[in-house]
Order: sequence, then C-alpha cells, then structure tokens
Amino acid sequence: MSSAAKPAAATASPSVRRLDVEAVRRDFPILDKPLPNGQRLVYLDNAATTQKPRQVIAKIVECYENYTANVHRGIHALGDRVTTELEAAREKVREFIGAREVEEIIFTSGTTASVNLVANAWGRKFLKPGDEVLINEMEHHSNFVPWQQIAIERGATLRFIPLTADGRLDLTALDDVLTDRTKLAAVTGMSNVLGTINPIRELAARAKAKGALIFVDGAQSVPHGPVNVCDPAIDFLAFSEHKLYGPTGIGVLYGRRAVLEAMGPFHCGGNMIRRVFKDHTDFADLPAKFEAGTIPIVQAIGLGAALDYVNSIGWEAISAHEHALTRQAFEQMSAIPGVRIVGPSLEHRGSIISFTVEGIHPHDMAELLDRRGIAVRAGHHCTMPLHDLLKLTATTRASFALYNTPAEVDALCEGIQYARKVFRRG
Repeated sequence: MSSAAKPAAATASPSVRRLDVEAVRRDFPILDKPLPNGQRLVYLDNAATTQKPRQVIAKIVECYENYTANVHRGIHALGDRVTTELEAAREKVREFIGAREVEEIIFTSGTTASVNLVANAWGRKFLKPGDEVLINEMEHHSNFVPWQQIAIERGATLRFIPLTADGRLDLTALDDVLTDRTKLAAVTGMSNVLGTINPIRELAARAKAKGALIFVDGAQSVPHGPVNVCDPAIDFLAFSEHKLYGPTGIGVLYGRRAVLEAMGPFHCGGNMIRRVFKDHTDFADLPAKFEAGTIPIVQAIGLGAALDYVNSIGWEAISAHEHALTRQAFEQMSAIPGVRIVGPSLEHRGSIISFTVEGIHPHDMAELLDRRGIAVRAGHHCTMPLHDLLKLTATTRASFALYNTPAEVDALCEGIQYARKVFRRG
C-alpha cells in the first residue's frame, strides 16, 4: 500500500492536470442549495461522510427504476441484469485497490462490519491464549474495540505501539511491542483525528518478518489516494464507500485469498452455502462465503459509479488539490491566537485538521460555525483512548474533499475568529 501511505500529502508535478473545482462542485447538487438558515453550505465534515455527485445518485435511481431484483438467485432478466451490475462493481473495486483476484473482494455494510468480520471469523479460529494483537491509541473505536473484545474472549493480549509527541507511531519502540507472539497488527492508514499518515509499508514488512498478519483500516486513507494491496502485500484492507462519494451502507473488505479461505464464516444464512445437510453444512466459495443473506445491492452498484467518478478526475489532481487546502488551513489556523492543532506537521498529515481553541468548548465552536453555514465535527470522534492521551475531552475537526475551495478555508478561519470574539477571546 505504498501510494496509499501518502494520500493527501503528495505534491503535484507541474504536468499534473489541475482540478477544476468549480466544475466538480456542479456535480454535487447539495452544494448549490441554501441551508434552512439561508447560509451557503461550507461542508467540512468529509471525514465523517462525503457528499454524493449526480453520477452516483443517477446510478442508484437507475437501478431502483429499471432492474430491482435480488442477485445470484433469479433466472429472470432483472436478476441477470442486477447481478451483472453488482459483479461489475466488484471488479471495479478489485482494480481500484490492485487486488489480484476479484474473489478477494467482500462486500460488507462498511468498515465497522469488515473489522468485526475479521476479528470474529479469523480471531475465534486462530487467536490462542498468550497470543498478541498489536494496535495503537490513535485507532478509531471500530478498529480498537473488536480487537479488544476478541482478545479478552480468546485470552490474547493487546500490545500498543506508542505515539510520539506529535501524534505519529513511534517506530523506535516497535521491536519492544512486535514480538514472536504477535499474530496480527491492526492499524489505520490515516488517523481520523490527527490526520497522521501511517507508514504501512514498513509496518507490513516488519509484521511479516514476525509471521504476523496486517489489517489496514482504510476508512480515511482510501478516499484520498491510490491503493495497491499487493505493494506492499497486506492481508486485510477495509473501507467504507460513503467516505468516497458513494452511498452509505456499503463497504469493502479485501482479504488475501489464502487467509480468507482458512477462515470460517462469520454470518450464516442464504447465499453463503454450497450444500446444507441435517448434521453439517458445506460453505460456498469466495466471496459468497462471507456475504450471507441479501447484501446492499444497490449501494454496491452505486459504489461502482463512485469509483468511476473518482477515476475520471484522477488521483494526482485530487491529492494536489486537497493538500493545498490542508496547507492553507494549517498555516492560517496556526496564526490564530489560542488555536491548538493536534497531530503532526504537514509532511506527515492527510486532509484532516482537528483543533481546540482556548476558552471555547469544541461543541460551542461547532455550533457557532454552523450558524455561519460551516459544517464541522466536534467530539471525541470515536477515539476516546487518543483523547485521553491528549488530555482532551473533545476536539473540533475540519476535513477536506475534492469539492472544497480556498474560499471555504478562509470562511472556516473567519468563523474561528468570530467564535473568539463571541467568547471575548479576540
């Protein structure tokens, strides 16, 4: 996952096609609609979910209006069409992340479901008392709690890679926590709070040297840069399409074939069986073994349209644009008195900036920004251990996407100054 290690921090060469942000914005209907308070929307909550372009919305409507049916079951024309569309979307995912085989692509309801699938289906079979799972304190609860719970159940131990003062993984301590007992390392590609871009290549290599598997939570990293699961070779990658301009309710789990085949199923039911007997069941081949019941069909087809949309713009243009916005925000916010930005410097950061302002609670900051039409996130962002480490109860988070503009960064910074004046900090 070498190129995914630096999603928004890549700098553009002079030959890179510049992103036409105004043309992009015309693809997103919501950006042209006033808010109930009459304000123009400045949407900076992209790490939570992104807005959806017309192309994705149209594909979803097309499916519901023209070929609604269940997949892999019907012999009729609608069933054949919807199955063809679904499997075309699966192939687009395979190509998008560089997987070798389309059977390695499992559709789930999102990153959380993907992590739980592996923690339970792999963990229950392969974790033994005394084994270790390696994680760290910047992880989203979705890539923390499932490993914590399966470790408790199986008598295994969680080991933690410590963080540096600026919010990066302290690889100088890796030899102390990555041991011969480590069975799996779980790590986010990019922190949803700190914006930290983690060194997946080095972590994968060192985990493999110990005979451990590596699970990458790509919920934040995949939407911001190209991915190749074979370079470096990783065992699992999970991401949610709703953070990548696609529908909610659909996610992807990539698993290396040999590992997936060694695992038992997580959910049992229709579609994931080959033959059911009264005393046992033979399970279906990949990917059906992990897709019990009716999966999110229309959402998966919409996922394919979202990948087409991103590919039509190009990662170099997207990454360069997002990096420029992040740099502008980082520099302007750093100059505002009382602002504390958490996380590393720009060269180690993706398109997320979480911050506090002296004397203003993050929830109050978010509410005052909302009055001006600026949508940000406030709270612990499902990272309580990280906020405990930072000695903070909450932060305010601004996160950028391909449709954001320099003027919106200015609006954010003006909104922070406005909040300081309201609280008499300016």
